[in-house]
Amino acid sequence: MKILFAALAGMIALNASAAITVHDDDGKPVTLQKPAQRVIALAPHVTEMLYAAGGAERLIAAVAYSDYPEAAKHLPQVGSNSGIDMERIAALKPDLIVVWLHGSSERQIDQIRALGIPLFHSEPRKLDDIATNLTRLGKLMGTEAVAAPAAADLRKRLGALQLKYAKRAPVRMFYQVWDKPLYTLNDGHILSDAMRLCGGENVFGKLKVTAPVVTVEAVLQEDPEALVSGERSPTDVGLNLWKPYATMTAVKRGNLFSIDGNLLNRSGPRMVAGAELLCEKLDIVRLRRTKP
Repeated sequence: MKILFAALAGMIALNASAAITVHDDDGKPVTLQKPAQRVIALAPHVTEMLYAAGGAERLIAAVAYSDYPEAAKHLPQVGSNSGIDMERIAALKPDLIVVWLHGSSERQIDQIRALGIPLFHSEPRKLDDIATNLTRLGKLMGTEAVAAPAAADLRKRLGALQLKYAKRAPVRMFYQVWDKPLYTLNDGHILSDAMRLCGGENVFGKLKVTAPVVTVEAVLQEDPEALVSGERSPTDVGLNLWKPYATMTAVKRGNLFSIDGNLLNRSGPRMVAGAELLCEKLDIVRLRRTKP
């Protein structure tokens, strides 16, 4: 009898230890009894994150604009930032859903919770948080062998940028997400962490709204030394808005730059590449200070 109880206790302990628990970006525990095999991504940056963490064979659906890597374009879609198809999500029977609260309404998230499906909230606020997301999602999917090296590579690249640009002179800059309406991002957004890494100072960083709409007059009053646009396509002409304002320092010195918005606006692994490009642009700004 003692042997039987010992065996049962061992089985219980084994099952308990098999459970996987990580904390999401809200600090909430996410527990799975076994690695996730059917995962849905409810934001484009989440889709990129899951692929980078080794989840290519586990992703079963995503949302609109999930277009990277190429394979993501062929995933079934369960909605967009304007609405989620709850019936389709339920029919797909996922064992993990990775959400982004800024891309989904609280009501939709509550409906997903009502389905009893484990949720991981991905909301990186610092560049290093992207690497943390990779390792945690890799653990949830049992793909640590892919996720851990990917996270280590990101941290190595971030460390190199920090070492290179830590003592660079600051550059006051304006980041243009969109021109109609004209809006930007404050210091609470992960993009401002990339700015700080490169020695950039966000002229609208102190505004309370994460993605505030601003006026042309407000930008002119701030008189940024550099203006960076997250272009939407190779034919984006959003920067043309500023060319008539020849007295603005950024225009006067030719410091109007475009960087692929997918590398700066999405808080996925490619954002480190976006930060590398941003740092290069701000170094150009510094060099132009010395020209007559």
